[in-house]
Amino acid sequence: MKKVLIVSPHFAPTNAPDMQRVRLALPYLRACGWEPVVLAVAPESIEGGVMDPLLETTYPADVRIIRVRGLAPATTRRFGFGGLWLRCGRALRLAGERLLAGEQFDLVFFSTTQFDAFTLGPRWKRKFGVPYVLDYQDPWVNDYYARTHTAPPGGRLKFAFSQWRARRQEPTVLREAAGVIAVSDAYGRTLANQYPWFRAEFVQLLPFGAAAADLATARQHTPRNPLVDFSDGCFHHVYTGRCGPDMSISLTIIFRAFKLFRERHPAEAEKIRFHFIGTDYAPPPLGREWAMPIAHAEGLGAYVREHCYRVPYFDALSYLVNAGALLAVGSNDPTYSASKIFPYILAERPMLVVFNHQSPILAFARQTDSGLRYAFTGPADISQIAEDICTTWFEQGGMKRLHSTNFQAFAPYTAEGMTRALSASFEAAVTQHHGI
Repeated sequence: MKKVLIVSPHFAPTNAPDMQRVRLALPYLRACGWEPVVLAVAPESIEGGVMDPLLETTYPADVRIIRVRGLAPATTRRFGFGGLWLRCGRALRLAGERLLAGEQFDLVFFSTTQFDAFTLGPRWKRKFGVPYVLDYQDPWVNDYYARTHTAPPGGRLKFAFSQWRARRQEPTVLREAAGVIAVSDAYGRTLANQYPWFRAEFVQLLPFGAAAADLATARQHTPRNPLVDFSDGCFHHVYTGRCGPDMSISLTIIFRAFKLFRERHPAEAEKIRFHFIGTDYAPPPLGREWAMPIAHAEGLGAYVREHCYRVPYFDALSYLVNAGALLAVGSNDPTYSASKIFPYILAERPMLVVFNHQSPILAFARQTDSGLRYAFTGPADISQIAEDICTTWFEQGGMKRLHSTNFQAFAPYTAEGMTRALSASFEAAVTQHHGI
């Protein structure tokens, strides 16, 4: 059996989106011929991390998880920095080098949005002769905020510095990689545009999968401090996950549609609510609301609740399976690929899907015949789509009808199906490295 060292600085029990691919793959990697060892940062070294102990019950207990501790955030914040890589990167590097020096590994897999970790790939390849595969869950060099004149996360100065470093580091890391996977097929084209020597087809599209077992656990789980009272007689729409200024169009469409419905059917509208949960990455008390300002602009603040801080993973799934209906809304950015659509589908609730017309999420939703789907090209589409949603979703009862999903078409997107595809990319990388 081949052996893979997986670098995932965030890992269970920390509930972070960028560790989900690894967590979901662990139950199936051995059956695909790969023995995994995970290198992660200890939960107590992760600033503002939300813990969910149930996450640790979702993969085999005998998988080796090597955890390192770096500098404590309380120590470094006094000197004006607290980023995970600056505090814990050296500890991760040293722990990885001890593993690679003492054991035989066939591959290193970097699966994280802590992009500085990618720079270990060329270093370890030169030092230990081991190939590596990169997992692009977001673009490393990212011009979205400059193109759209929106504020980047963390502020413009911090973001500009991170992008300056990314432009210096990414070419070397990419040239040396034996494989690249990405959650969006747009990332390969973007990299090819940035680097003429890079081939877009070198990037394999591989969204996150979803595990039906997670949803089964969620149906038996009750959040310790519930954010939604599903027994209050109202009809509750739920969205869980990141929001931001890049989601202004889809959110405006949803709220504008409900505003039209409220004007025409005020009594019925009084029983409808919208919940946005876990919408900001910042830890308390730094979180910002993104849905509420748009709801207030449409005069709907009384119908909308936003909890901007992250919640435990199985709390979030519990809200999905108990919702009256789900809101699957996406970014203005056509490259945005929200893997959360897969657990939404497995939650088996009525679902309203509103995404950019070029988003791969719409293709997945069409392929599996999931939800009531709407595609926008830009702000000019808001009024017409809002009118359509008002009619179909609210007035004609679409929000209470469950679409019959094609689960046969969904099979490749399960955690097991995605792990088989991931393992195939590992095999291809090893073959390419050895020139077989």
